[in-house]
Amino acid sequence: MTEQKRTRQPNGASSIYLGQDGKWHGRVTVGVKDNGTPDRRHVERKTQGEVIKAVRELEKQRDAGTVRKPGKPWTLKTWLSHWIENIAKPSVSENSYDGYEVAVRVHLIPGLGAHRLDRLEPEHLERFYKKMQDKGSKPATAHQSHRTLRTALGEAVKRGHISINPAEIAKAPRLEEEEIELYTAEEVQRLLLEAAKAPNSARWVLALALGLRQGEALGLRWTDVDLEAGYIRTRKNRLRPKYAHGCEKGECGNKPGYCKQRTQVRRETKPTKSRAGRRTIGLPDELVKLLRKHKEAQARERELAGEGWADKDYVFTKADGEPLIPNTDYHHWKRLLKDAGVRDGRLHDARHTAATVLLLLGVPDRIVDSIMGWEPGGAARMRARYMHVTDPMLRNVANQVGRALWGSAEDAADDDPSEPPGSSAGPK
Repeated sequence: MTEQKRTRQPNGASSIYLGQDGKWHGRVTVGVKDNGTPDRRHVERKTQGEVIKAVRELEKQRDAGTVRKPGKPWTLKTWLSHWIENIAKPSVSENSYDGYEVAVRVHLIPGLGAHRLDRLEPEHLERFYKKMQDKGSKPATAHQSHRTLRTALGEAVKRGHISINPAEIAKAPRLEEEEIELYTAEEVQRLLLEAAKAPNSARWVLALALGLRQGEALGLRWTDVDLEAGYIRTRKNRLRPKYAHGCEKGECGNKPGYCKQRTQVRRETKPTKSRAGRRTIGLPDELVKLLRKHKEAQARERELAGEGWADKDYVFTKADGEPLIPNTDYHHWKRLLKDAGVRDGRLHDARHTAATVLLLLGVPDRIVDSIMGWEPGGAARMRARYMHVTDPMLRNVANQVGRALWGSAEDAADDDPSEPPGSSAGPK
């Protein structure tokens, strides 16, 4: 059979014809290639009606700007590998990259990587999330994988590799809201009494009284502290260290963090990512006194260390002046809870306690939002979350905590749990 003669079409117009192979063919110009030549796509079908339908669909995609780019189709594995190293890594924070990288390497590529990117369906994702949880993954882990995939596929849509993002359609794993566990006035008092026996005790007062996040407290420098005016400024977050081998090609046989010649490959701090995080917080007089004592103790440590002191201006340091490592700080917190005989809890529970104290004291919402570093868009939701967990016994917690921190034991014992909030002056 000879090829059916084609009528001359205007440049760029689509064409449909019967080929020598007995199949119907269509050609559609969808744009321009990187080298400047027309990007003309080919489709073939058994019948003329089928090829007309395919050509019209390709024209529709062209007009909507959703035609897949030319070249070998991406698999999810090749796209995620490209996205994590070449798109995400240069543009997101170190902590965000770490979360993405674990989700991609541990979960997404092994579980979904063989799928062609343009044939990935929402149902594939939903079944994958279920398998993750059936195998023991926590809902939060599955949810992190979903968020990572949604971000990565969103970039693929922007670049024309796929027309829709299946992760925007798929139902994300359900997350149960974590229960907020507040520390009582008695527990706070026991924690602070125990913390006073160890270095950096003021670090725990900042957490329990002002609600500083871990990264904010560990990233605090003395240039951010004005003890005369009585305030601190949160501008930097301490990052988790990341190391590379210092030995030749990892000959030590250990992980990079345990290599004796390891080198630090991540900066120590980064600026807080939001405007709300960069804030100025007033200090109660008692906390000013405590920070003065802490500064004096640090000066003595500096003198003992001599030339071995790393003069980096951090408020909370190791014995050589180097900043505290977040993981070490976490273990210090756990040991503090145990030594004080206080129930186990997250470090973030200290922040929850501070927020609830401020709210129950009747501090105006905008001041609470500023102290806690809550974004304006989500501040109301955060306040509601903290308030709804309180019970009648916590109505006077503000006065209890205030007196437990800076008052006498008799003052704390005199509080009547049934007394309504605002009937006492709170922290001095």
